[in-house]
Amino acid sequence: MSESNHIPSIFNDVLGPVMRGPSSSHSAAANRIGRLCRDLVEGDLRRADIYYDPNGALVTTHKSQGTDMGLYGGFLGWEPDDSRLPDHAQHTQSAGLEIEVHYESYGATHPNNYKLAIEGVNGYCNTLQAISTGGGMIEVTEIDGTALLMAGDYFETLVYLKVGADREGVQMELFNLLKCEDSQALGGEANLLRFSSVEEPEARMLSIVRENAAVRAVRVLKPVLPIMSRRDLSVPFQTVEAMMAFNEGKDWPLWELALEYESVRGGISREAVIEKGRAILKLMEDAVKTGLAGTQYADRILPCQSVTFVKREAEGLLIPGDVMNRVIAYVSAILEVKSSMGVIVAAPTAGSCGAMPGSMLAVADTMGTDEEGRIQALLVAGLIGVFITTHATFAAEVGGCMAECGSGAGMSAAAMVGLANGSLEQQLAAASVALQNSFGMTCDPVANRVEAPCLGKNVLAGSNALACANMALADYKHLIPLDEVIYAMNEVAKAIPHELCCTAKGGLSITPSSKAIERKLASIEKNA
Repeated sequence: MSESNHIPSIFNDVLGPVMRGPSSSHSAAANRIGRLCRDLVEGDLRRADIYYDPNGALVTTHKSQGTDMGLYGGFLGWEPDDSRLPDHAQHTQSAGLEIEVHYESYGATHPNNYKLAIEGVNGYCNTLQAISTGGGMIEVTEIDGTALLMAGDYFETLVYLKVGADREGVQMELFNLLKCEDSQALGGEANLLRFSSVEEPEARMLSIVRENAAVRAVRVLKPVLPIMSRRDLSVPFQTVEAMMAFNEGKDWPLWELALEYESVRGGISREAVIEKGRAILKLMEDAVKTGLAGTQYADRILPCQSVTFVKREAEGLLIPGDVMNRVIAYVSAILEVKSSMGVIVAAPTAGSCGAMPGSMLAVADTMGTDEEGRIQALLVAGLIGVFITTHATFAAEVGGCMAECGSGAGMSAAAMVGLANGSLEQQLAAASVALQNSFGMTCDPVANRVEAPCLGKNVLAGSNALACANMALADYKHLIPLDEVIYAMNEVAKAIPHELCCTAKGGLSITPSSKAIERKLASIEKNA
């Protein structure tokens, strides 16, 4: 497998975002795009026109999968885990924000393409296009008619030049002033210069920029990702093969290789990586506890079921399953927290947020693993996810549920082997087989909600992970190296019909029962 230009972070791309809402691709990613829009108009928005291409996925997911909730919350300046998100409509209205959604073909090449025309209360008007790439990650592809590529992991200072300005001369003049990592003379319709920095530009320096005779406007877009980027970023490895070569003579366990990777990738200490892992672990454990205590939420199609499951197991009414039944209960609990708008960690996505965390924590609780061991298992899962997202995808719109629950199964299988003190080779074997077992999984949500068959597929992913972990610990042969499995997974993703990739245009999504549930939900919403 080849090296990739995209260098993922465990805490940007895999174990996160921390969020509320049904979908990381739609709710959390839209929130990040919305917050960038605020910066682009320097404050509160007065109006937003949103354009979705009917050939993409957003026409059908705008309401049902929380795109509106995430995007409007971002417009209002909220983080993706803000407790006000479920009530975004009333807050949007009270803020006087006018929003109009348009469905029109404009040649979007990605299923999750956002085309926005925004106006601030201060009168500033701008346009922005961005895509959601999976797991809450985004790429801004155009600002004010000017093509660019922005991931939200820098402070981005945009300098709009007057007509006829010496673009290269001004760029050189401002580069050192702004203490930036990189700069680009983009030109385009807006005659833009772009300056990317790790630190927020000082107000005094921005005043100097604004006073430059060649400058007509300046905007600073703040980062929306927890781990920043930097110039000349590199990591020790991007493939399993390269990782094994890096590990020659070191013999580090997989969790320590993950620790090294994220420390180098983020430019942060190993201790900081552990602390971030500790915070993520607590959120996952809290989601299990919250779910098993019972959740209530009117606007969902599946009721609270994990509480009944645990009760009937205690009464001896279920087939004995020990850890397997705990996996079902924990996975269900986390999915129920998500569907009740509670706080979850998308790991790697919101649609699969129960698969890895629920099954991994079920095994950890069964084995009595301490906090240190759990953090190490999380890092293992994170590194497997890094390999997947580097060379394949987490986006169901691109690769079906294979990209979400399939990835979660591979991540969890490796983590479980780590919890059982299996070898590095056994962890990689478990991930390989779990991914092999997941090829071709469709994403066809019932009533276009991220609840069913998502719950069943999360449980399937957890049980797949458990089986593959034990198979690897018994030295079953995985035959195909993990790198090759990930490459093949990406090729399968390209071959899955568009209708079966989270568009609500195929599979269970278009069954009579699914459509009936969809009509019932629409009627309830209309009469609310």
